[in-house]
Amino acid sequence: MIWIIAVATILTACALLYWLFITTEGLYLGRRMVVWLYDITASRYEGIKKYVVEDEELLVVEPILGYVQGDNALVVDVATGTGRVPRFLLDDSRFDGRVIGVDASRGMLRRAQLLLQPHGDRVLLVHGFAEALPLPSAICSVLSCLETLEFIPDESTALHEMVRVLKPGGTLLITRRCDREARLFFGRFRTPQQFEAFLVQHGLEYPVTHPWQSNYDLVIANKPVVR
Repeated sequence: MIWIIAVATILTACALLYWLFITTEGLYLGRRMVVWLYDITASRYEGIKKYVVEDEELLVVEPILGYVQGDNALVVDVATGTGRVPRFLLDDSRFDGRVIGVDASRGMLRRAQLLLQPHGDRVLLVHGFAEALPLPSAICSVLSCLETLEFIPDESTALHEMVRVLKPGGTLLITRRCDREARLFFGRFRTPQQFEAFLVQHGLEYPVTHPWQSNYDLVIANKPVVR
């Protein structure tokens, strides 16, 4: 009986650690833990994600290009990581604008800087938190935030900041975790309808949910035009 209890205790502890550090990536342990986990995985992150050019053109580039307004447009990517969005967007000859990538992990930004060197001054990488974006208001026509919102300690403040940085009439492209593990983000899981309502509550309009990846939906919404 004692060994059964011991095994059960060990398995429970392992499951808890997996949930804390892998599933929710340190979220419930605080911002510093989240940032630290990204810092220590920065050098291996590309190998973990294994981005495929053709997939990124479909999942990232095409949706963003559909909402870029005019020539020399500015796109802001919140939680840019190793520069996924700027890299694949700037690699596409149809995009002639610039990208600002913001991330809380200095380790990820250092890796992004190396990968984005060929694009010179068309990309600017900025250290900062989503809840206090170090950017002026109303500067971009498109803002992306992919596979990130569920890991941000204060979702509401972060979303408010993203809306602030968007120009009136600009477009937000943001993802919603939708797989089985999404329900393990206790207090944060939202159905598609609830997530769209969440965006509307923060000043956006016409949110539409699209299938994106097996574990994420892509939700697109607009910042109202001031009349």
